[in-house]
Amino acid sequence: QCQLSGLWRNEQDSLMEISAVRDDGDFQGQYLTRVTLAGGCARTSPLKGTQQQLGEGGWPTFAFTVRWDKFSNATTAFTGQCFVDTSGKETLTTMWLLREAVRSLEEDWKATR
Repeated sequence: QCQLSGLWRNEQDSLMEISAVRDDGDFQGQYLTRVTLAGGCARTSPLKGTQQQLGEGGWPTFAFTVRWDKFSNATTAFTGQCFVDTSGKETLTTMWLLREAVRSLEEDWKATR
């Protein structure tokens, strides 16, 4: 069984810490991007999410958002799934969308990555 709670590091050395997952699947934590680490002003950003309740024999899916309000006017939404390989190593696979604030509707086309 895959456990989301704990400390995670991605390929770019960003860190994410998820507190205990509640019985209803909700969780919260903090995210520290490599960008802030490299910039010498390491600040955590809050994250909130939910995990799909585990069914029999399945790997859980999850989603969470990170609000980058301390150094950027943007929010990122992540969605993914947790896997455990035959040696017991847990891996999270995710996709993300980052939304930056823009000044007008005409600039909307460049706001999401």
